[in-house]
Amino acid sequence: MAGGNNRLSVKQVDALVKPGRYADGGGLYLWVRASARQKASPDSVVKSWLVRLQRDGRRRDFGLGGYPKLKLAAARKAAEALVEQVMAGLDPVAARKTESTCPSFERAARARHKELVPTFRNVKHRAQWLSSLETHAWPVLGSLPVDKVTAAHVRDALLPIWLSTPETASRVHQRIVDVLTWCVAKGYRPDVPLLTAKALALPKLARKTVHHAAMPFGAVPGFLETLRGRDGVSRLALEALILTAARSGEIRGATWGEVDLEAKLWTVPASRMKAGREHLVPLSPLAVAAFERAKLFRRAVQPGEPDLLFPSPNKAAPLSDMALTKLLRDLGAGVTAHGFRSSFRDWVSEATAFSGEVAEMALAHSIGNKIEAAYRRGALLDKRRELMGAWGRFCTAEGAAEGEVVSK
Repeated sequence: MAGGNNRLSVKQVDALVKPGRYADGGGLYLWVRASARQKASPDSVVKSWLVRLQRDGRRRDFGLGGYPKLKLAAARKAAEALVEQVMAGLDPVAARKTESTCPSFERAARARHKELVPTFRNVKHRAQWLSSLETHAWPVLGSLPVDKVTAAHVRDALLPIWLSTPETASRVHQRIVDVLTWCVAKGYRPDVPLLTAKALALPKLARKTVHHAAMPFGAVPGFLETLRGRDGVSRLALEALILTAARSGEIRGATWGEVDLEAKLWTVPASRMKAGREHLVPLSPLAVAAFERAKLFRRAVQPGEPDLLFPSPNKAAPLSDMALTKLLRDLGAGVTAHGFRSSFRDWVSEATAFSGEVAEMALAHSIGNKIEAAYRRGALLDKRRELMGAWGRFCTAEGAAEGEVVSK
């Protein structure tokens, strides 16, 4: 209904007081009726929106809602959705009658999202979960009763983005399946159809392996020496990231309450870890020194604000990921902050005798077997302390010059 077919303007809709039905186009009408108070005021009228459609030789009017509660732009969108329902063979009146017992996909998705809110790691993830469905699923599925959603509908929603933005498509796919599974649990539909990419006949995606640009481990000590010639909190945060083999987000969100410098231990809470489990990071003397220097950037915080190790220089917020990216770019490093984890892992494999499982635990990689994971967490802390100490020694120019294989 958008574009030249629209006849009414917002100004006209506001000004109309003569009873009658005024066409906007595409079957949408503004219905102006005299109100019960018209005797007291000639301009007292009631305005509402309706859609007039004809199908199979039968004309039907569907009410949308009153004006000004339902604005002109919103009425046009609602009319478009209603026309699509009718053209698809659905009965909007029947759908409204069953809405209380069988919600639309949009309502179901909102209800499911509300239940999931406590499980999201951050505000951004919470918002993206719903916004991705709003953008890519609701135009096709939003107004459908959940018991009427078919595999064909899901395919129609995913196909436009399946090849162009596969990562987004994959997330939307997972969320649609999650909502429909929730609907089964709520008794709104009997089952979920097979919705795999193969079952939906979606085009096969080419597999792409993307590696973060990493620095050869032999170049890390020299890079750290260059890095220490810089000033600022970004430089210090990047040094701490390298010495702890941590992820960027873990370092940037680190608080003083997580660090015990006397025990030389940094405890990253589960809420800030990718795997959702608490992670203990033994600190080498070099790492402790980097954390100690971070006290120079400590600022007073208001109640409820995090006491960050590496705060943004301009505001009471964590240092941004772009700050580390810019620093690396300015230094001409040609690598990413995340790539230093690969440098650390390569060093463990090629220049030490430490086992792979110790390295994997140091990197906080997931371990499939829960019993084994619990055992490793306790048994390997001392070995990881040795490992991080050896990495710290290697990261000095003197340590790298020795070129010796580090034993367990």
